[in-house]
Formats: sequence, structure tokens, C-alpha cells
Amino acid sequence: MARPRERINAARTALGRRFRLHRSAPTGPFVHGPHPFARAVGLIAVVLTGAWLGLLIVGSVHTPVGPMDTSMTLRPSLSGGTKINVSPLGALELDSHHAPIRLDVDVDLLDPVRSQALVEHPERLSGLQQEISQDVADGTRELAVRSCVAVVLGACALGLAVYRRPRKALAAGGLALALLAASGASAYATWNPRSVLEPKFSGLLSSAPSVVGNARSIVTEFDVYQKELARLVTNVTKLYEATSTLPVYQPDPGTMRVLHVSDIHLNPAAWHIIGSLVEQYDIDVIIDSGDTMDHGTAAENSFLDPIPDLGAPYVWVRGNHDSLVTQHYLQKLKNVHVLDEGRAVTVSGLRIAGAGDPQFTPDRSVVAQGDPAERMTGIRLASSLRDQRRAGTPVDIAVAHNPVAARETDGEVPLALAGHVHHRETEVLPRGTRLKIEGSTGGGGLRAVQNQEPEKVRASVFYLDRNTRKLQAWDEITLGGLGLTTAEVSRHLATAPPSGGPASPARSPSTGPSG
Repeated sequence: MARPRERINAARTALGRRFRLHRSAPTGPFVHGPHPFARAVGLIAVVLTGAWLGLLIVGSVHTPVGPMDTSMTLRPSLSGGTKINVSPLGALELDSHHAPIRLDVDVDLLDPVRSQALVEHPERLSGLQQEISQDVADGTRELAVRSCVAVVLGACALGLAVYRRPRKALAAGGLALALLAASGASAYATWNPRSVLEPKFSGLLSSAPSVVGNARSIVTEFDVYQKELARLVTNVTKLYEATSTLPVYQPDPGTMRVLHVSDIHLNPAAWHIIGSLVEQYDIDVIIDSGDTMDHGTAAENSFLDPIPDLGAPYVWVRGNHDSLVTQHYLQKLKNVHVLDEGRAVTVSGLRIAGAGDPQFTPDRSVVAQGDPAERMTGIRLASSLRDQRRAGTPVDIAVAHNPVAARETDGEVPLALAGHVHHRETEVLPRGTRLKIEGSTGGGGLRAVQNQEPEKVRASVFYLDRNTRKLQAWDEITLGGLGLTTAEVSRHLATAPPSGGPASPARSPSTGPSG
């Protein structure tokens, strides 16, 4: 039997062995915490999630861009770029930059007040591009500041919820701000401003390129249109200034003023020019010697609707591009006088007669009869003029589209007007009738862009004595065609033709080039 002291020593030895074994045993992962790599991955996950939630909740900026109200937001992305959402039509994606953030722009609505202001004041279009650029720059700066605040708050809030320690939460917020700054720097370094010319369409907008052409041509053509429109306004303004200083002949306020236009050929700019000339020259009568249309179809008829609002009575004869459909539509318009088959009307004290062109050349099913048909029309018009004179109602001005027809009125009327040839001619015929052929007031129409040389815009203003209705002088008005920037007014005096031959008018030019 062991002694008590020996039993006590044995117990102490056993307890010591057990204590040493307990201290040397592995403690497991939950005693010392996770591996440093796992901790870093966890922190990054918290930062990214918190930053995304911050952007999602408070990171949007509502800002006006031109006439539109938009919302701008930064979103995490693997490829970057810009996405413009135009609800409900679809979206445009631009390869604007390469960074782990994408700019989303939502077009919320088109502001009716700002849009109406652009319609009522088209001159503001010239500054619209600068205004939009400034709006986008202001919105982007505000978005940058708001996004920084959003990612910091989001990362800090989520870090505090996960780690329960303020120092860890602040570290998450700082890391989120650093990542956003690095992404912004990457976006700035890879920014591609030309991406707007090559967008990718989705939704209903995917058919846009086939409908309106690619973005490059749209931007280019709109820029050309805007510049040429501005130049045209400048030219017309200089034109008015030039006419006020023309020498030799000063029209009396009581002088009758007739505006001669021709061959508009569906160019809508002609209506604005005519309306401006009517106002500036105080025109009494507008005479259009035809070819207002291109094909004479019913679909083109709405082009004629501005005529009643031009500010003066409109006298019209049919050209070889104007159909009977066109003529019947014009006959129904207010303040329009259609002349055909030698019909005569008295407008603002002037007696005017005319005949429409006998040929409608867009109709390929009918063989053109050429000059013989035009001469026959002129002969019938001349016969009507003689009948008018015998009846005691002599005609002051005869109008035909083709000069071949107009020449047949020689000796029956003091002044004959025509068009058709798209260039300006003035001739005193053998029996004393002055033939005035006008160029194209539409600059050859919309087809003129197909020509190598742009066709000029031409019109003339005739001054007639109100009592005798004799031609005293006329102004020939010429505006540069597409791409040209000149405005010219040349004044001519109507001298009496010498016996036995035509007369050359006295000429006093005044030219006003645009700046």
C-alpha cells in the first residue's frame, strides 16, 4: 500500500501532464480569428456593397439639360460607358469611357415651357449647344460631389453594421472614396467625346439609324442647316439695309410695288424670304410665274398652306411641274388668284392676266409637245389681251411660265413676266413689251444640293406709278445659295425704248456681302 505522500506526488504529476497537454493543443480558427486574406476580401465586399447601396439610394442628381429634365447616376460596371434611357422608346449606349463605373442618364420628361420657347424663338437654337454643354458640365460636377458623399456614407454605414467598430467603419468609407476616385481618374483618362457619333440603339430606337440616318450625318447636316439659316437671316438683313440707300430712284410711298417670284420647287425657305420681302418692301401684289411644286402630287399640296399668310394677294399661273391637282388646291386658298386660259383679274388696282403651262412634264405617260404648244398658249393669251383692251379693261401685266409663251404677248401689254429657265433675263421685245424672266426664288428647290454649283435665290420688286401703272424701276434681289454668303440688290430704271429696237435699262447696283 502506497504511502500518502507518494499518492500526493503521483496526483500532482498527472495534473501537470494534463495541463501541459492542454496548453500545447491547437486552439482552432475561432480562437485566433480568420486569415488576413479572408479579412481583406471581407472588407472589400463590405466597401463595394455599401458604396453601391449609397449610390442607389442617394447618388442620383436631377438636372435640366436644355429643354429636358434628366436624372444622372453612377453605377458599378465592368465595361464603363454611358447609357441614355429614353423611356418608353429604348436606350442609347455610348462607348464614352473605360472604367468600373457607368454613367446612366434617364430622360424624365421634355419641359413644355422651354420647348415652346425654342419654337417661338428659333434664334435661340444657335446657343442651344453651348447651353446643353454647360448644363451637362454642371450636372456632372454635382453628380461627382453627391456620389462621393453617397459611397462614403454607404460604406461607413454597412461597415459599422458588420464590424461594430467605428474605426473599421471609417476605414471602409475611406477605401470606398479611394476606389471612386481611381475609377473617376480612369474614366477621365479614357474619355472618348466622339462616341456620341457612334451610339448603339436598343428598344424601339433600334430602328432609328435606318429611319433618320447615322448619328454622324445627323450632327453634320444639322450643323450645316443651322449655319446656313443664320447666314440667310444675316443676308436678308443686309439686303434691307442696302435697298434703303440705293441711288437715282427713290420710290414714292404711293408707288405700287409688285414682287415677282418663280420656280420655288418645294423649297420651304422661299416662304420665309417672300414674307420678309413683303413686309420690308410694303408689297401690294405677289406674282408667281409657276413651278411652285416638283411633282404636282396631292401629297405636296400642304406645302402651299403658308401662302394666305404671306401678307399680300398672291397671283399664280401653273408651271410645267404644277398639275391641275395643284391648281385646284390653290383655287380654294384665301387671297390667291389663279390665272389660266387668259383669265384677267384686278388686284390692288393692277389688271393682270395669265395662262398656265400646257405641259405637265412629270407625267411621263404623255409625250412633251415642246415649244409649239407653248407658242399656241401665248397666242391664245395675246388674243385674250386684245379682247380685254377692246372691252375697255386693258391689262397691265401678262404672266406665263415659259418665256416662249410670254413672248407672244409682245405689243399687247406693257410688261410680261415668265420663269422656267432658272436664270434672270430682261428684254424689250420688238413691239415694245418688256419681258422680265425671273430666276428661281427657291434656289432651284431642294434638288439644287445635287448640283456642283449652288443655285442662287432670286426675286424682283417692280415699282409702278399708281395712276398710270407704268413701270418706273425695279430691284433685282439675289441671295447666295447653299454655302454662299452674299446678298445683292441691283436697281434698274425703266427708260423708254427707242423706236425700232429694244432699250437697255439704266442700272445702279448696290451690293451687301454678308460678314
